[in-house]
Amino acid sequence: IYCLFHIKNCKLFKCNQNVANCPAPSSPHLGPSRSMASKTPVGFIGLGNMGRPMAKNLLRNGYPVIATDVFPESRKELQDLGAQVFDTPADVAEKADRILTMLPSSPNVIEVYTGANGILKKVKKGTLLIDSSTIDPAVSREMAVAAEKMGAVFMDAPVSGGTSGLAKLTFMVGGPKEEYQAAQELLTCMGANVVYCGAVGTGQAAKICNNMLLAIGMIGTAETMNLGIRLGLDPKLLAQILNMSSGRCWSSDSYNPVPGVMEGVPSGNNYQGGFGTTLMAKDLGLAQSTATNTKTPVPLGSLAHQIYRVMCARGYANKDFSSVFQFLREEEGQ
Repeated sequence: IYCLFHIKNCKLFKCNQNVANCPAPSSPHLGPSRSMASKTPVGFIGLGNMGRPMAKNLLRNGYPVIATDVFPESRKELQDLGAQVFDTPADVAEKADRILTMLPSSPNVIEVYTGANGILKKVKKGTLLIDSSTIDPAVSREMAVAAEKMGAVFMDAPVSGGTSGLAKLTFMVGGPKEEYQAAQELLTCMGANVVYCGAVGTGQAAKICNNMLLAIGMIGTAETMNLGIRLGLDPKLLAQILNMSSGRCWSSDSYNPVPGVMEGVPSGNNYQGGFGTTLMAKDLGLAQSTATNTKTPVPLGSLAHQIYRVMCARGYANKDFSSVFQFLREEEGQ
């Protein structure tokens, strides 16, 4: 699919749980080791912008957490809150029979699960493995097969909802339906919505589709706000009009990309924090590759992928993805 326009100098679900606390114990067939009543330790691997607040919510809900991360400072922060920390994923797998992972990419997931010090080197039979990373659905299926060979159960449960730590995430879950309730018990401690999507990999499919739409919507909002400003409209007024009209969307009413329009969002903090441009480019790459594999036309998704890749090359890699507004302004020489 060819790029449809020229940037300056670059040619270019259903089980909703709205809960304050964790739900009732799991079904009897899962056994006492997965019962909520026992609050047995939960392993957590990957304490970055998303993983850290998720692990903290498990601690707040009374779960002993056994964690690791490649960065010592991340391990120390969680240790100070009461978690046990270890050096490797294998160490965590030796101590816990429920393990969550939140990692940046498919290669990271493969290494953490199957590497020399990976989870599957020490995993116990019957362990429930829940991966909340956003990765290629094919990799999720590969990890499920590898886990099954070791007697463990793998489920994919990518998330949407930001990094605030307020347990308002939405989890999209793929895996054996008979294990869904056991996964749900943990996930509802970290999110407001848990949706069962089907077999392993379908959670990833839902997340990839969501993020492609999110990127397209953010670019459209940034373009719209920029055009309105150039036409003389006050940005706060324009946002107010959009949000009471048919153009309303999450990017306009909850995460506006224009500095000064909203408080508590990255655009009001020089685009620091939030969801990084690099990660959005990665997720759009996943959407692009799966669209190619399924022969699905995604012209706007393809264009969004190209824009975010250009942004990464132009110094926006570590900024929030809403910085596309700033990128467009700078590209036009403002």
